[in-house]
Amino acid sequence: MYEHDHRTVLTLDAGGTNFVFSAIRGCREVVKPVRLDAVTDDVERCLAVLAEGFRQVRQRLPDAPAAISFAFPGPADYEAGIIGDLPNFPCFRGGVAMGPYLSEQFGLPVFINNDGNLFAYGEALAGALPQMNARLKEAGSTRQYKNLIGLTLGTGFGAGVVLDGKLLRGDNGCGGDVWLMRNVHHPELRVEESVSIRAVKRVYREQSGDDSPLSPKEICEIAEGRRKGNRQAALHAFSEMGEAIADALAHALDIIDGLVVVGGGLSGAAKFILPAVIDAIGPWLQMQVLDLTSEEGMRLFLEDPSVHVPVPGSRKSVLYRKEKKTGILLSALGTSEAVSVGAYAYALAQIDSSKHH
Repeated sequence: MYEHDHRTVLTLDAGGTNFVFSAIRGCREVVKPVRLDAVTDDVERCLAVLAEGFRQVRQRLPDAPAAISFAFPGPADYEAGIIGDLPNFPCFRGGVAMGPYLSEQFGLPVFINNDGNLFAYGEALAGALPQMNARLKEAGSTRQYKNLIGLTLGTGFGAGVVLDGKLLRGDNGCGGDVWLMRNVHHPELRVEESVSIRAVKRVYREQSGDDSPLSPKEICEIAEGRRKGNRQAALHAFSEMGEAIADALAHALDIIDGLVVVGGGLSGAAKFILPAVIDAIGPWLQMQVLDLTSEEGMRLFLEDPSVHVPVPGSRKSVLYRKEKKTGILLSALGTSEAVSVGAYAYALAQIDSSKHH
């Protein structure tokens, strides 16, 4: 959608340790990123570092940027650019007007959103969604998908929804908040407590009795048989996570009805997670859900058994799609790049929309 746009947007990857600043044009990074130490305990210093990072990137550009756009953790009033009380950034208390501050500093519109939303938007406009539609067309299928649910699996359970090219934000900025859904394993808890890095560690520890401080990557290596440990416990940790995802995703798909793309650090264990999702999700949907990371799943997805049925009393016929199906696939762009592309496209979409009103 914006692959050939000549406007440039300043972006930021805001981690708890580093702030990485860059610039995107035509859905591609156009400068060497600037990396500065994150400041989490002093709001004035934090804002000063943000301004300095964007200033250094702007100095590397031949032309003036059109906007600043990036993902930042919530809770927040993203539309107003106000960041709320963040657990990982103790200096943000009572609401900090980060967006308006940066707008004043640079004389540019500033757009902030969460990484789940921007991940989904990037994959919908320039990643998984257009790529899968192209594959369907090449395979001779008449089917094309317009809607997408993006899931990020990592420190928490993030998500975003794109409907026919438009990001679902919601009236309260809460669109796509799957992390708060029911936890099928622990009904008293939110689903995020079974879909997160801490969940994988906890379940492995409970199943194995091993109190070692293992990372999800190390638990994945145990599941693969490449590292010593309790393999059954490792496999169980990822399959239990898949079952929890399936329960939340079934409710989302019943309303959204689109493709699903998965990113985030834990997506590296997808070969252990997705089979459990597919096994658990089936009974709760009208449509068939296919694992597009498998050859068989992709083959079934690309098949088009549509037929033409006659119009009674006429020589005409109409196409009848007998099968209802969707698929789950991994990020086509990579999570970080998808978020950056999403931030870029989101800024330009907001600018263009304001011109038409």
